[in-house]
Amino acid sequence: MAVKPRIAIVGPGRLGSALALELRRAGYRLSAIVSGNSAASRRKAQAVARRVHARWSMPGTPFDADLVWFCVPDREIALAARQLGKLVEWKGRIALHSSGALASDELQVLRRRGAAVASVHPLMTFVRRSVPSFRGVPFALQGDSAALRAAGRIVRDLGAESFSISKNRKPAYHAWGAFTSPLLIALLVTAERVARAAGLSSAEARRKMMPILRQTLANYAKLGPAEAFSGPIVRGDAQVVRKHLSELKKIPGAGEVYAALARAALRYLPAGNRTELEKLLRK
Repeated sequence: MAVKPRIAIVGPGRLGSALALELRRAGYRLSAIVSGNSAASRRKAQAVARRVHARWSMPGTPFDADLVWFCVPDREIALAARQLGKLVEWKGRIALHSSGALASDELQVLRRRGAAVASVHPLMTFVRRSVPSFRGVPFALQGDSAALRAAGRIVRDLGAESFSISKNRKPAYHAWGAFTSPLLIALLVTAERVARAAGLSSAEARRKMMPILRQTLANYAKLGPAEAFSGPIVRGDAQVVRKHLSELKKIPGAGEVYAALARAALRYLPAGNRTELEKLLRK
């Protein structure tokens, strides 16, 4: 497209709302924010539409856009595409969805009607009460060439970066993303439980963990995983690891998390006294 396309966002959830705001900031015209059927979805869509000077559109109501971006949950993408299939003239238009796990084929019904389709997924976390910037965020792109060209330009205008992913690799890509944020949170909340056994509150644990977490991430980014790895495993201190495992038996689930991560460390990272540690972790 020679000029910036008019964009409709389908789904005013956390991702859709953040995307609409960032697109507006990047100079794109938002023509419609399409809500779901629930009262909560309608309220969110109306609020976002006001902020980005777009029209609020109810399900089943026609709207006009050059590019339609589906920001609904994975299980709803194909259904939403079918529902909108007859409301919009799709020939020559672009349809995107933002599932990390699913391929652009979820929009096949629109492809058959003449649209170029793609999956465009930002490797970023979106939660309530926090709107992240898209600057520097990597977007994984997969789909039709015309849709990829349009998506690539939008990503650049957002100050982000894009890379290609084949559709058969999307599940692995999404699992990678799970390790980088939601499962990291699962690890940290387990650490909070261990801190409580050491006599700290969860709030105290979060506050006191931040300096070491920040330094660990800084070391990982600058030095790589091997050089950033510290503690009893790299030193080969089996006696300390044994004490850890014994103490963690008192905290439901914590021992299993520790052992799984320790085994991963022995597989991927430098370790001393490897044979004894492997034997200890097999028990």
